[in-house]
Order: sequence, then C-alpha cells, then structure tokens
Amino acid sequence: MDKLLIRGGRQLRGEVAISGAKNAALPELCACLLTAQPVTLSNVPRLQDVATMLKLIRNMGVSAERGEDGRVTVDAGALSSPEAPYEMVKTMRASVLALGPLLARFGRATVSLPGGCAIGSRPVDQHIKGLSAMGAEIAVEHGYMVAKLPTGWTRLKGARIATDMVTVTGTENFLMAASLAEGETILENAAQEPEITDLAEMLIRMGARIEGHGSSRIRIQGVEKLHGCQHQVVADRIETGTFLCAVAATGGDVLLRHGRADHLEAVVEKLRDAGATVTAVEGGIRLRSQGRLKAQSFRTTEYPGFPTDMQAQFMALNCISHGTAKVTETIFENRFMHVNEMVRLGANIQIDGKVAVLEGVAQLSGATVMATDLRASASLVIAGLVAEGETVVDRIYHLDRGYDQMETKLRGLGADIERVK
Repeated sequence: MDKLLIRGGRQLRGEVAISGAKNAALPELCACLLTAQPVTLSNVPRLQDVATMLKLIRNMGVSAERGEDGRVTVDAGALSSPEAPYEMVKTMRASVLALGPLLARFGRATVSLPGGCAIGSRPVDQHIKGLSAMGAEIAVEHGYMVAKLPTGWTRLKGARIATDMVTVTGTENFLMAASLAEGETILENAAQEPEITDLAEMLIRMGARIEGHGSSRIRIQGVEKLHGCQHQVVADRIETGTFLCAVAATGGDVLLRHGRADHLEAVVEKLRDAGATVTAVEGGIRLRSQGRLKAQSFRTTEYPGFPTDMQAQFMALNCISHGTAKVTETIFENRFMHVNEMVRLGANIQIDGKVAVLEGVAQLSGATVMATDLRASASLVIAGLVAEGETVVDRIYHLDRGYDQMETKLRGLGADIERVK
C-alpha cells in the first residue's frame, strides 16, 4: 500500500494547474448514458473514482475511450445492461448517479446502494422520493435499488420535486432524469454548487431545456431525445481550495491556473481574514502568504457557504495559526476523524460533538499518520508540509480517489514529498 513521505518546512512557489472537478466529471460520465450518440468530455481528471466510473459504464456495454490529453469519449449506443452491481460500486457513492439516466432512457435500472468514504450516512431516500414523484416504481431489494416505469408508460412524467434536504447527487439525478421526462419538472430546494451548473450546461449542449441552474429552483422541460456533444469539465474548486490552504500554511507565492475564486468565495474570504493575500487573476488565482496567520472560526454549510469538503484542510491551516478557532461541522456527523491524527503531529484540538476548538501552535512535529477519508488525507498532507522533520501519510488510496497527482504538483512547487511503494 502506497504512502507519502514528507519532509516539512519548505515554502511553496511557482504555478500549478488545477485539474477538472471529480464531482463534475462523475455525474457527467453518467449523463453520457442519456444518449445513443457519442459524447466527448475534456479536462477529465485521472482519479480512482473516475476509473471506477469508466469501468462501471463499460460493464454496461458502453464504449469509453480515454485519450492522453484528458479527453474521454463515451458511446452508449450499444448499452445492453442497465445495471450497476455492488462489486463495481462498493467504493464509490457516486454510483447512485446512474439511476436517473438509466431509468429515463431505458425505463428500468438496477443500481447497488452506494459506498464511498465512511464519513456519515448518505441516505438515498431523497433520490427514491424524487424519482417516485416522476412515476418510477422503486424497491430496495437485497442491497439494490430496482427501478422501473409503470406498465404502459414509455417515459417518466414531469413533476414538482421538493427534497427534505439539499442534496447534490439528488439534484443531479433529477436533472438528468427530467431531461428525458414527459412535461415539466420543477426542482425546489435544489443544490447550487458549480458542479450542478456545469452538468446543466452539458445537458443543454445535448439538447436539454433547463432554466434556473445555479439557484435553488430549477425548471426542466423534458425532451424526447438527447444528442451527443463536446464539453469541458469545470476546474475542481476543492483541489483549488486545498492548494490555497497548503500555500497559506507553508508560506510562499503560487498561481493556481484554472482556479475560480468565484467558486470559493467563502474559503477565499476566510483566507484573507487570516492574513493571506488572495487575488483573482486572468485564468486563475494567486495566493501569497508570509509568517503565521490568524486562526479563523467557520461553520460548514451548503453552497455558497463554507464547504464541508474544505473543513479538514482549513483546520490544518488553523492548527499552526495564531489564536483560537471554533470549527462547526453541520453536514456529516463523522467528519472529524482526521483530528486524532493531527493531534499526533502536535496539534491542540478538542472536540465536543459537532464542534472542534483549536488552539494554534507554533510548530507541528513529523510523525506517521493514517488517512481515514479523502479530505482528511489532504489535510494530513498540508500538516506534513509544515511539520518539523518527516511525516508519513499512510493509506493514501483515499487521496488518489480525489486528487490528480497531488504529490507531483506539490513537488513542482518546491515541496519535499515522495510516494513510497
């Protein structure tokens, strides 16, 4: 099992290219299932979750060819098996995104209940509720969601869907299913993330009729058929935020090419409050940092608030900043699992339920730590970059699920980091 060996204490300087967003690429690969014509996606990141999704759709009889330049061409014209078996999706919760497209195009789908990071419950009941409102008959049997249209139906029916909570994958599933439904669908309480907007723009290129994406109310007029298209995956705002925190923690001056400050306003505001200089420039974001920053309290919430996917990385920055900060996690109940590992590096953190209280320390010290999930692993890398001595981050297969060649990019900025087989 691979590990990362980090020798801390180096400032980061230079330029780094931000990859395409995992959380946009995965639903967009599923959206390719909506048409019998080829779809070409560019800027697709090389990640374990993307490889798993490609393997999954190929298992359905879909052709998916990956080029060397980040392009993936998907042809679902010969799709023969609208099923997502457990063996192929047990490590990836995004498998649930196959449900809506398969049901909308083929009138039936069998999809395993999803897996993924162990950071809290991710109920699929909202997906079932929304698709059922469009007429689908869905049963959960032996760990699978088995969905079909009622007898005599040829398409899903448009409906008003108001979820009990804001759900990103639910919004994405409903968007894709409604694009081929009969009549109008209105999504209330819809997620507003940039990845939602990017998926909607791709569907529009395929012939879908969608309005209001990027807001909490989305209107979709269903069409009979979608066609192929070319689409570029939006840059990964969480990778952007992770590198911003790494530069802020270590000090230095880095330009993040393709990064979008407007997709990370809550994080950028906190970084500026901490004392870093963050500038939106043409084609990217530049961050400059010098000396210890000021610890910042924050509360995670749905977009456009502070993202739960950035909580651990900003906590790593807070650990070595001046002062005390309170971090409140409202999205997932098990998302403080990185705290015990940070304490091993010398961080001063106390947890009380959904709240972590941090007292910044002047110096962390290297140790062997273990990654427990995707964003936790990134936070431990940041902590290792500023710790004195050597830090070993174990179980980095979590990191490979969501970061495209992270150690290579950091090394290009001057970090002393290497992958150990």
